[in-house]
Amino acid sequence: MPDEPATLTLRGEYVTLAQALKIVGLAGTGGQAKLLVRDGGFRVNGEVVTQPGRKLRVGDRFGPAGGPEWTIV
Repeated sequence: MPDEPATLTLRGEYVTLAQALKIVGLAGTGGQAKLLVRDGGFRVNGEVVTQPGRKLRVGDRFGPAGGPEWTIV
């Protein structure tokens, strides 16, 4: 179902951006995720973020700049 929004179900209070990238398959390892985020290629709630430890909570949106977006549920 291509029109269905992409979501990531939260299993605690928060998930870090680097962990989220790994979970949804945008990065193969935690180290790769950290490098990708530090390079400025990802957005959280529409803003470029360079901190891999950025905490994502329910309602936050994340994804690569100009690419698909996931919502934390």
